[in-house]
Amino acid sequence: MKYKLKSVTGMLLVVGSLLLYSFMPSQPDWTQFRGPENNMIAKGTNYATEWNDSLNVAWKTDLNGEGWSSPIICSDRIFVTSVFLEKAAPRAKSTVQQTPPPLPPTQGAQAGQPVAPPPPQAPDDSYKQEVYQWELTCFDLKSGKELWKHVAYNGAPRTRKHQASNYACETPVTDGKRIYAYWGMIGVFCYDLNGKLLWQKDLGAYETQNGWGTGSSPVIYNDLLYIQVDNEENSFLVALDAATGNEKWKVNRDEKTNYATPVIWNNKFGTELVTLGKYARSYDPTTGKTIWELNMGDGMTIPSAVYDESHIYVGKAGGPNKPGILFSVKAGSKGNITPADSSLISNGVEWTIRKAGIANPSPLLYNGLLYLLSSRGGEICCHDATTGILVYKEKVPNVGACWATPWVQGNKIYFYDEKGITQVVQAGKEFRVLSKNNLNDKFWGSVAITDDAYIFRGVKKLYCVRK
Repeated sequence: MKYKLKSVTGMLLVVGSLLLYSFMPSQPDWTQFRGPENNMIAKGTNYATEWNDSLNVAWKTDLNGEGWSSPIICSDRIFVTSVFLEKAAPRAKSTVQQTPPPLPPTQGAQAGQPVAPPPPQAPDDSYKQEVYQWELTCFDLKSGKELWKHVAYNGAPRTRKHQASNYACETPVTDGKRIYAYWGMIGVFCYDLNGKLLWQKDLGAYETQNGWGTGSSPVIYNDLLYIQVDNEENSFLVALDAATGNEKWKVNRDEKTNYATPVIWNNKFGTELVTLGKYARSYDPTTGKTIWELNMGDGMTIPSAVYDESHIYVGKAGGPNKPGILFSVKAGSKGNITPADSSLISNGVEWTIRKAGIANPSPLLYNGLLYLLSSRGGEICCHDATTGILVYKEKVPNVGACWATPWVQGNKIYFYDEKGITQVVQAGKEFRVLSKNNLNDKFWGSVAITDDAYIFRGVKKLYCVRK
C-alpha cells in the first residue's frame, strides 16, 4: 500500500512539474535586431546574474573578421555577419604639407575679418584598392561550434566607411525558414538554414554622410522583407518578396543618411511599418502608402523606436551642444502630426521632450517607464512613458562608450559599454546600481537572448553566458 502511495505521489509530482514548466515564460527565437518584439526583454527565468571570462561562460569561440552587427538565433543556431580584410590598401607616401593649417581668428585676421577656410581635401579613395570577404557564419547554440560559413561577396568595397567602423554593421533577420543577410553596399543575400544561397539582390551603393558607411538592419513581416536605404544620393524604402527577392513596392524618401532600423508596430488600430530620419514616418506594410509623418528636425537618426499597443516613442540622438529630442506618438494617427513651433503636442503627438537623454543606444521601454542611456558617461534618464515626465536622471560611474541597446530581465536592467563591462541597475522609479560583470573584449553589437543564456558578439570571440 505504501509502495502504491509513493508511486502515485511521484507521478503527481512529475505531472505537476510538467504543468508548471508549460506555464513558465518561454523566450522565442531571437530573430532580428533587438529581438522578435523589438523590446530587449529576456523572458526566461534562469539566467546567470554574474559572469566574467572564467565564470558562467558556457563556451566562447573565435571570430574571424570584423562586424558591429548583432547575432540572431533560430532553431538552436546562431547567425553572425562579418567582413574579413584579405588585402589592405598600400600605404600612402608621406608628403610635406604645403599649406599651413588655419590659425584661430585672434591670430590670423584683423578684427572683423574672417580667417580663410582650409583648402578642401580630396576624398580618400584608397579603399578601392582593398579586398574583403563578406561572410555569413552559422554556429551551434549549445556548443559554439561553427557549422558552416559562406562568402557572399569577395572584392573591393563600393563605398567608404568611418575609420572606427567596418563593412558589416547590419544585423541579419530570419523568418524561421530563411536567413536574410544585408550589407548596405553589396546588397541582400537570402540563405536557407543549412547555408544554401536562395537568392541575392543588389540595391545599389551610395555615398553616406562623411563617408561613414551604412547600418540600418532589415526587418521582415508577412513574407515581405523591408530595407531602409538612406544615404546622401538616393534614399528609399523597399519591400522585397521574402521567398524570391522580387520587388513588391518601393517609395522614395526625402532623407539623407540615417542608421535607425525600421520597426513593425502592431498597435490597437492595426499594423504599421515605422521608419526614422529627419521625419518619423509610418507606412502601410502591404502597399508602402504613408499613414503619418512627424518632422523631428535636421540631422541623422541612429536609435530605433520602441512601442506598446497605444504609443510609439521616436526620437533622435543629440550631440555635445544639441540635446536629443523624443516624441510619444499615438496609435491611430493620420497625416502630418508635427506639432506647431511653440507646441509640444498635436493631434497625433501625446508629448514631446525637447531635451531628452536619448543617444545612440535605442531606448528601453519596460513597465511604463522609458530608459534612455547616454552614448558616453553612463548617464541614465528615466521618463514616465504616459506623461513624459522625468522620473530620474542619474549616472553610473566609470562607464565607457555605449553603442548596444540595454535589456531587461526580471526586475533588473543590464547594459554594457564597448569595454565589455555590463552594469546592472534596478528597474523602477528608484535608481540603484546593483552590480557589474566583465568580459575582456570590445563590444558594439547588442546582445541576443535565449531561454537561459546571453549571446555576446565581441571583436575577438562569440560568447555564451549561461549558468
